[in-house]
Amino acid sequence: MRKPAKKDALKAVSKAHVVYKTSDGRRVPGTTTITGMLNKPTLVSWANRLGLEGIDSSKYVDAAAEIGTAAHRMIECYFTGQEFEKEMYSPHALSLAENSMISFYEWAGRHEIEVQGTEMQLTSDTLLYGGTIDCLCTIDGVPTLLDFKTSKAIYDEHFIQLAAYRALLEEAGHPVERCRILRVGRDETEGFEERTIIDTTKHFEIFEHLLKVYYLRREIGREFKS
Repeated sequence: MRKPAKKDALKAVSKAHVVYKTSDGRRVPGTTTITGMLNKPTLVSWANRLGLEGIDSSKYVDAAAEIGTAAHRMIECYFTGQEFEKEMYSPHALSLAENSMISFYEWAGRHEIEVQGTEMQLTSDTLLYGGTIDCLCTIDGVPTLLDFKTSKAIYDEHFIQLAAYRALLEEAGHPVERCRILRVGRDETEGFEERTIIDTTKHFEIFEHLLKVYYLRREIGREFKS
């Protein structure tokens, strides 16, 4: 049997390639597609700064994405007991990801964690969107939606994503009392950060508005094509 190429492996674990469909087979957008509609001026300035430093931003993003994917997969394997596939990642990405995981292991050791599910792909038949939940668990006895980030910071859009994931879980019959983001930096300079939120009502309202804009724009596009 052919050994999977590194690029194939990374693609396989990427949420961006998941296709979400309702129970009657309708294809719907993913949560990150919807939150991706938000304006991100900091990304523009960041790309400009890299350009001035002579750094190819696309290559920089690819390298950072591999580190992030490796760290994310390490966390999933920690919770599921699956074997981590080291051969799918470059030595450089592995080295940085393993180093960044030290803080995660220290955090996990301080809590009682019972996992109900990881990488749960859910779709809303009522609101017509989907999403992949990193981890549904109880942490110290509290039903928790746990989301992992490997970015430099926790941004407002991350809480909007959490609210959307929470709604998917609750529609599927999984109550959530608390939402938690764990940010695992890709190297020592990016550090480790934890943020907890209980009330996601306003964040979900923002998501619903974005979702409505998405479908309105799609309708407009169809009108132009007709």
